[in-house]
Amino acid sequence: MAGTAITDPVVLAGRTAPSRVLFGPHETNLGQGRGISGRHVAYYARRSAGGVGVLVTETASVHDSDWPYERAPLAEDCATGWAAVAAACQDHGTLVLAGLGHTGAQGSTAFSQQALWAPSRVADAASREMPVAMEQPDIELLVAGFVSGAQLAVDSGLAGVEIDAGVGALLRQFHSGLTNLREDAYGQDRLMLTREILSAVRHEVGQDVVLSLRLSCDELAPWAGVTPEMAVEQVRAVAPLLDLLVVVQGGPFTASAYRPDAHAPAGHTIELCRQIREALDGALPVVLQGGVVKPEMAQSALDDGVADLVEMTRALIADADLVAKVRAGAAVTVRPCVRCNQTCRVRDNRNPVVACIGDPRSGHETVDVDVDVTTSHEGHGHRVLVVGAGPAGLECARVLATLGASVRVVDAADREGGMLPVVAAGRQTFGDLSDWLVSECDRLGVSVTLGSRVSPDDIRATLSSGQSVVLATGSRGSSPRYTTDPGVTVISATDLLRAASLGTLSDLMDPASRVLVHDPVGGPVGVAVVELLARHGHQVSIVTQDQIVGTGLSLSGDLADANSRLQQAGVVRVLSCVLRGVTVEGAVVEHRWTSEKRVIPTDLVVDAGHRLAESQLYDTLVGADASLRDELVRAGDCVAPRTVHEAILEGRRAALTILSRTARSRSRTGVRLEVAR
Repeated sequence: MAGTAITDPVVLAGRTAPSRVLFGPHETNLGQGRGISGRHVAYYARRSAGGVGVLVTETASVHDSDWPYERAPLAEDCATGWAAVAAACQDHGTLVLAGLGHTGAQGSTAFSQQALWAPSRVADAASREMPVAMEQPDIELLVAGFVSGAQLAVDSGLAGVEIDAGVGALLRQFHSGLTNLREDAYGQDRLMLTREILSAVRHEVGQDVVLSLRLSCDELAPWAGVTPEMAVEQVRAVAPLLDLLVVVQGGPFTASAYRPDAHAPAGHTIELCRQIREALDGALPVVLQGGVVKPEMAQSALDDGVADLVEMTRALIADADLVAKVRAGAAVTVRPCVRCNQTCRVRDNRNPVVACIGDPRSGHETVDVDVDVTTSHEGHGHRVLVVGAGPAGLECARVLATLGASVRVVDAADREGGMLPVVAAGRQTFGDLSDWLVSECDRLGVSVTLGSRVSPDDIRATLSSGQSVVLATGSRGSSPRYTTDPGVTVISATDLLRAASLGTLSDLMDPASRVLVHDPVGGPVGVAVVELLARHGHQVSIVTQDQIVGTGLSLSGDLADANSRLQQAGVVRVLSCVLRGVTVEGAVVEHRWTSEKRVIPTDLVVDAGHRLAESQLYDTLVGADASLRDELVRAGDCVAPRTVHEAILEGRRAALTILSRTARSRSRTGVRLEVAR
């Protein structure tokens, strides 16, 4: 594929896609009922306008026995929505495919209130629920569901369909010796059902419709699961029926291998995809899927003959215009995906809408207050002071400058990024987001002054001159809720990570130090600190009141993997315990259920507890003049300690608040502003 660019077109089933970048199916929680909603349409249309070549809509269940999560689409309810997506993407040439599937034993009975379908009576590894073994009438209903779903998608104006035989699919369960223990023909030939479905769909929709298969080619369970060698035979058998093959990895015990966070290397399926593509020998275009979030890696995969197309789903959630930016070679750089899974992985009981920590507009394209900052210029001529160069302050400055405002950022620290470069010491990819915010502010002409502290008088003078002020002053450490004896050493997780980011970790502790990490939050920070210390060779313990370390990681899909990594690294996990005090003998912990106390010998305690809002500047100003409460806009940690997503979202909202005030002020003087959405 040398000489082929990711921005080059590709022909599938006689239809031309404008690029070789694929936006894959994923849960969004954008639906109303079980259809494709207007929010879906806006979400997909934005990626289509950004240059995506092939777009696969959220996988729709082909039979009502399957209801894997509350807002999961049902194919028979999707016709209107599919038609709207097709119309919205038509002018950009994107080939839109309907994702079709059934999750089988990996589904949920919470909403369908029906028994889970499966090839055999094998309890699911995650839910532990025992499914019903499908009988021939069930299999016939499943085949008919795929056929009718495909015909409905094509009749709605879509270019084709993608059949799901991936990590969470019933078809993969039929392929695998882990879950298919049948003694009939579907057990003797585990690919038989998939062939029947593909043949029936092809017969129904014809040859000029794109038929794609998402196939798990390695379940990472070689004792009985699908292996790459088995997958080679599978793809050779079904290749004549297909126009496209998406190679994925993972199975019932390794679901996190499908879209892992940054603990897995980017492009972790490259060699698997290469093996499958070489075996096909040009018989079928192959898509690489697996943590490819940078255009350079995608291009390298094409150049090296790994794949014909590249799926970049999370990268396109982070920057919908990725392909257009690459095509233009513009000075505007691609907003990075840090592969944190914190807001784009939304299959949990809170039903959050899909989003991105770096681009809060993702998934919220239809929210009225969230203007399109790439086309509006309502801030032209307005001057704004932003106090704080963390993620909230930098995003606020970036949005304001993009909309034409003149922005000055002041921070007492000696580097930009606030907590982002600090967090990057434990989660390196967050540094990419910090670098992008800094570079964008620089490109847009934002003035940044570091090592300078702003006083209340400075704020008053700025407001008196007609400028607006945004306070993004960050957070500070909190007092621990346990006793500490004189002479013992307790430091915050932030101070430790900051030292690591500056290369001064050895100044804080001896290499032989025994370290205990106190993690009352149960979030990613405590785990990151522990892994960092373990990599530096320290004896590390982590104490949490929960029954497992890092409970908050369940939302990003890293919970089980994180605990596995800690155990393999020799970290001592002190579970269901509360830290009561730190003495010269060590840390005193108390078991939550038995009240039993014990002492863990330690030389240093790292506290990964909640930080507090740094609100002194705001409190001083408002305390002296309550009317300033309405003039000052705050964002990020100075309101309350926030996640990166919340900080950037609030920075964006602060910018829009400033500009809406400007718009109202100008309208009162007869100047009319139109906000582009």
